[in-house]
Amino acid sequence: MTGQSSRRRPAQRGMVLITSLLLLIVVTILAVGMFRSFGLDEKIAGNVREKHRALNAAETAEEYAEWWLASGNGSSGINCAPPLTVAPAAQVCSNVMTNAANLPMPWSVGVSYSPGAPTAMNITTAGGQDTYYYTPTFYISYLGLSPNGLGSVYQIDAAGYAGSPDTVAVVESTYLVQQSVKDLGGQ
Repeated sequence: MTGQSSRRRPAQRGMVLITSLLLLIVVTILAVGMFRSFGLDEKIAGNVREKHRALNAAETAEEYAEWWLASGNGSSGINCAPPLTVAPAAQVCSNVMTNAANLPMPWSVGVSYSPGAPTAMNITTAGGQDTYYYTPTFYISYLGLSPNGLGSVYQIDAAGYAGSPDTVAVVESTYLVQQSVKDLGGQ
């Protein structure tokens, strides 16, 4: 028995400690990377939200312009030659806006549109949650008669902002206004 107790264990050289520390470092690096990506995901989600708010503001102004035209307010337009300014009321211009996206923002042309209650927009350059930096703007251009001669064709350009001057959306549509007659066959 004395022979068995005299055997010594081999001296441990700290391999378990070194391996554990390396594994801990790897796990820490992975955790830090995950937390950083969560922050980046939040920024991306916020930017996408702001982009959609700006687009919705521009589409609201565009839809109002379409409604205004459909209500019988269309004409062959007036000359809105430079220097273009923001009009006090909706109007149709005889000259077409070119390169709407390249105009300096905010637009100094067209008509400002801010929907009233119950969907009033909080317009402020101070920023903040659920605010819009500038009032949405639209510009209506008369393009001429429709190919069948029964209506008029218009181009509508609209710009909208979200909560900062850097978040802007510009939309453009071509809109046909015409009256139609339906033959009821003597009924």
